[in-house]
Amino acid sequence: MKMLDTTLYFITDSTNFTEAEFLYRVEEACKGGVTLVQLREKECTTREYLSLAEKVHKITRKYDIPLIIDDRVDVALAVGTEGVHVGQSDMPVATARKLMGDNKIVGATAKTVPQALEACGQGADYLGVGAIFPTTTKVKTVLTSVDTLKEIVKAVPIKVNAIGGLNKDNIHVLKDSGIDGICVVSSIMKADNPCFAAKELQEAFHELQ
Repeated sequence: MKMLDTTLYFITDSTNFTEAEFLYRVEEACKGGVTLVQLREKECTTREYLSLAEKVHKITRKYDIPLIIDDRVDVALAVGTEGVHVGQSDMPVATARKLMGDNKIVGATAKTVPQALEACGQGADYLGVGAIFPTTTKVKTVLTSVDTLKEIVKAVPIKVNAIGGLNKDNIHVLKDSGIDGICVVSSIMKADNPCFAAKELQEAFHELQ
């Protein structure tokens, strides 16, 4: 079974950054202690996605951090990343698992207990549950209550992470929820110091335990 640490799951957003600045921020986040990196690109060509994924993978491998590709199983397979994440409108988990194989990571988005049970049954290794708070990313968000998050944690045996507008100052609402980690975008991507921001988020999450 794959060793999987989802404590601090960093989801990238290259909007308004040059490639050099983007890659710098990814590396600083890795230095700061993120445990998973998901490359999420909604508005680029397949060729651009492949090129960026190869560059990000070079960084994450240096720090022995798994790289997850959002949505695109073809990109994950082409680059040889450690996993893929599929949302509710993407490829079914079972299909992603069949294509990726048993030794790769397959994550899924779930907003309800039935969705969580379905994803788990189809072979997901972890779930991203949310959005807990409104987000500033370009992804359409539907809010998920902390009570629902707790129900999902109890319903499935796999790792569950909270996602959506989380930062070091508001994750206290997740105390006693039983989650395995948090997923963050803006609180690292938009931080003045991404490395320090990652360290602060790690500390804030461990204080919940």
